[in-house]
Amino acid sequence: MNKKLSQVPLEVSARHVHLSQKDQDALFGAGHVMNIKKELSQPGQWAAEEKVTLRGPRGELSLRVLGPCRRQTQVELSKTDCLKAGIEPALRLSGTLAGTPGGTLVGPAGEVRLEEGVVVPKRHIHISDKEAKERDLKDGDIVSVKIGGDRSLTFHEVHIRVHAMFQLHMHLDTDEGNAAWQEVGGGVGEIIK
Repeated sequence: MNKKLSQVPLEVSARHVHLSQKDQDALFGAGHVMNIKKELSQPGQWAAEEKVTLRGPRGELSLRVLGPCRRQTQVELSKTDCLKAGIEPALRLSGTLAGTPGGTLVGPAGEVRLEEGVVVPKRHIHISDKEAKERDLKDGDIVSVKIGGDRSLTFHEVHIRVHAMFQLHMHLDTDEGNAAWQEVGGGVGEIIK
C-alpha cells in the first residue's frame, strides 16, 4: 500500500448513545423529533442537541444522543467511563450486544432499563467499498495503525468496516485518543497491514 493510500483520518468519539425508536419515545415522549446539533463524518449520521443520563451502580454519566434511531439501543463508553459508572467493561464491535451489561437511561419523559447494550467499542476504520478495494482491504480485516506525534504509538487489532456509504475514518474512544495525544477533531494515522 503506497503512502497516500495508507493514510487514515482519525476521530475521537466521546461517550454517546444510539436509541431505538421505542426507547427514544419512552425517554423523550412519543413523536419527539430530535434537534440536530451537527452532522457527523459518516453520511446520514448526526449528533442531537438532546442528551440522556446513564445511571450505573456507582455513578451517572451524561450521554449525547446520536441518530438516526437503530434497531436496538447501544451505549458506547470508554473503559474509564465504565469505571466511573460502575459498569463492567465489555469490548465489542458495534452492534454486537449479546451478553453485554446494561444500565438505566433517564430522559425528560421517562426511564428505560437496558438489560444489555453498553459497550466499549473496538477500534475500527469505516471505509467505502471503493476505498477498501484500492487498499486491498475487505470487511472484517484486522490491521494496525501507526500514529505519530508527541505520544507516538501503534494501535493493533483495528477492525475494517466496509460499506458503500462509509467515509474513510478511524474511530478511537477518548481513552485511546488521549493515549495518542489526539484532539477531538483528530489527526492522521498510517494503516499497516
